[in-house]
Amino acid sequence: DEIAMQANGEERVKAIWDVFQSKLVRRGVDLRSVQATEPRLSGKAWHMTADMQNGISQENAKRISKLIRDEGPKGVKAQIQGDELRVSSKKRDDLQAVQRLIREADYDFAVQFVNYR
Repeated sequence: DEIAMQANGEERVKAIWDVFQSKLVRRGVDLRSVQATEPRLSGKAWHMTADMQNGISQENAKRISKLIRDEGPKGVKAQIQGDELRVSSKKRDDLQAVQRLIREADYDFAVQFVNYR
């Protein structure tokens, strides 16, 4: 999804961006999931766009999958399904260990965990 911001001055567009970021933080959205362009002048108004990242890229999914295979507990399987990475295990403790492992890896993109089963 793309968010468009428009204002009369460059500082005002940056102020809108700051307010938008604070609203995202308040709602618990990781700021690494939003990429913004530099403010640009178009006619009389300044424009700025921000893209919300949905899902995970194949390259990043492969990096996480390799991390799980190399350092994760035995019996944990990681599958890339479209724009998400599915991790399965018989033990819930193993899934929690994988979550800890991924959080500690500190990637440059946002990671979200859903659906314990």
